[in-house]
Amino acid sequence: MKINKTLIGVIVAVVVVALWASSAYNGMVSEQEKATTALANVQSTYQRRADLIPNLVETVKGYAAHEKQTLEDVVAARSKATSITLDPSNMTPEKLKEFQQAQGELGSALGRLIAIQENYPDLKANENFRDLQVQLEGTENRINEARNAYNAAVQQYNVVIRSFPKNMLAGMFGFDKMDKFEAEAGAEKAPKVAF
Repeated sequence: MKINKTLIGVIVAVVVVALWASSAYNGMVSEQEKATTALANVQSTYQRRADLIPNLVETVKGYAAHEKQTLEDVVAARSKATSITLDPSNMTPEKLKEFQQAQGELGSALGRLIAIQENYPDLKANENFRDLQVQLEGTENRINEARNAYNAAVQQYNVVIRSFPKNMLAGMFGFDKMDKFEAEAGAEKAPKVAF
């Protein structure tokens, strides 16, 4: 009789631990999926920006044909930015930094392209250019929101996998800490605007 009570106690303890581990594992998978989905949303938003650029370049090209270098810079930056993709299964801090740098270069090239409008009053008045400019501005806002959502999802995931006792399971099952998007170097300084 005594052996049966001990055996039953051990079985109950094992079942409770197994249920907890299963629940904890599934919770970590859920948080990881939220973070990777948020990353996919960031990439989708960057892709939207990249898809708008050829239309913007063609519109500007018609008005500012001799701004060839600026147009080529935008096309080259777009090409570089779209060639770098982030895969959640092998994302490293270096890869994330490379992705951010390419996107920053594209943003800078776009800024120079948009600045061309000051030299071309007809371009400034062109309805297609204005529409594309508004779409790009909206896309930049979406990029910011998507990056913020990604950072929030990564924060939640990192808290879950680093909190005791789930951190022990996370290590056993290969749940690694994810990196967040960070501001570009110098972003803390307000840009100087001179006319």
